[in-house]
Amino acid sequence: MKRDITLRVNARLETIQIEDAETVLEVLRDRLKLWSVRESCGVGACGSCTVLLNGRPVSSCFLLAARVGGSEITTLEGLGDGSKLDTIQEAFVEQRALQCAYCTPGFVLSVKALLDEIPNPSDDEIREYLAGNLCRCAGYADILRAVRAAEEKRSGVTEG
Repeated sequence: MKRDITLRVNARLETIQIEDAETVLEVLRDRLKLWSVRESCGVGACGSCTVLLNGRPVSSCFLLAARVGGSEITTLEGLGDGSKLDTIQEAFVEQRALQCAYCTPGFVLSVKALLDEIPNPSDDEIREYLAGNLCRCAGYADILRAVRAAEEKRSGVTEG
């Protein structure tokens, strides 16, 4: 069965006709061409498909689009201002926390949610918050450094 849903995606209002069985990932990639939303495991266990739903990280690969009407979704394309990277994206680049970069969009969005919720997290809080995101290149030390660098950028503290 088809239905129309309206969402705010990356600050843009979108009305889309969907099939009841379509996932948020399918709508974002196939309909809106937001390529940062990636499918890997298909069961919400790896974090590659992470998006922010009303500011909270969710796995878009098994979340039905019919359930998110009226919500706000942010993908990696929604960070920054189009000409400048977000501080978290900058930190990931500077700390070389992106090796193959397949998992990077999910990590960046999860880090944004983490720092929005806990501006000065402990290492244990970072590890726990990011536990649902897997990096197959094993860049976890670089990712932890990127979180710390993003935290410093957000607070205005510079290394020196």
